[in-house]
Amino acid sequence: MAEFTLAGLRVVHQVAAAGSFTRAAEMLGYTQSAISRQVAAMEAAAGAPIFDRRRRGVALTPAGQVLVRRAAGILADMAATELELAGLRDRLAGRLTIGAYPTAAIALVPRAMAQVTSDHPGLAVVLEEASTPALLRRLRTGRLDVAVIGVGHGLPDHDLSELSQTTVLQGDLLVAFPDTHRFAGHDGITVLDLAQEHWIAGDGTAGQPQFGAWPTLSNPHIAHTVRSWSTRLGLVAAGLGITVIPDLALAALPKGVRAVAVTDSSWPGRATVAVTRLRPSAQDQAMVTALRNQAGCLHNA
Repeated sequence: MAEFTLAGLRVVHQVAAAGSFTRAAEMLGYTQSAISRQVAAMEAAAGAPIFDRRRRGVALTPAGQVLVRRAAGILADMAATELELAGLRDRLAGRLTIGAYPTAAIALVPRAMAQVTSDHPGLAVVLEEASTPALLRRLRTGRLDVAVIGVGHGLPDHDLSELSQTTVLQGDLLVAFPDTHRFAGHDGITVLDLAQEHWIAGDGTAGQPQFGAWPTLSNPHIAHTVRSWSTRLGLVAAGLGITVIPDLALAALPKGVRAVAVTDSSWPGRATVAVTRLRPSAQDQAMVTALRNQAGCLHNA
């Protein structure tokens, strides 16, 4: 007596989604004859045709609609089972807490968290947001496993003694313009080009990377000072000024805003650093590796 199989259900589900045996074969990496054999076996198990073969593809029969609906749930359950079993086999399990400054928390840290939890299903990752001094205090007392902070020109010289540091990214600064601005379509500009602009500055927590006007620009005109990135970029989109934006925040650019590079040999730059205890655990090291991987992806995007 014919029986339903996971392989057969997966093929039927894919044929239904693709609308043809040929496209399903391409998507699954099967030959078309293998697809046909699996469908025939599932039709034998169902005791009825699953697909109505047509000149331009296939359509589900009533029996096929029932089978595909049930197959979707079965395949989802099996995927969850495989993920749970992978977590049991993975030596990295438990809980990891990561803290970050706001710009890093826009895209870099969430993407690194997603990578780590995908690679290590048994590891639960929790994000905390706090000022850099608070993050470092929590790291030293064991309440935090990894702290992502900004270091460099214009930032406080935090005490990182007895801690391990890994540079995640040597960051660049850009300037965000409304897309109607005369510089919005440029590949690059100079500091002199910015002299007459109206700036939207950030008002962040003490100890965090601050973003005012371009850092080497003399006597900038500050039109607005606001706290959140969303407000800052919303003002830019409305044409009320321009703002400095680190490359880590490019993923947050809303519609109507363009980022342009600035040529400035006087700007020494800043870096994003992952800080752990001197003897990081395997879980900590996995997170630092993910941060570096995702920083590279963001920087090259």
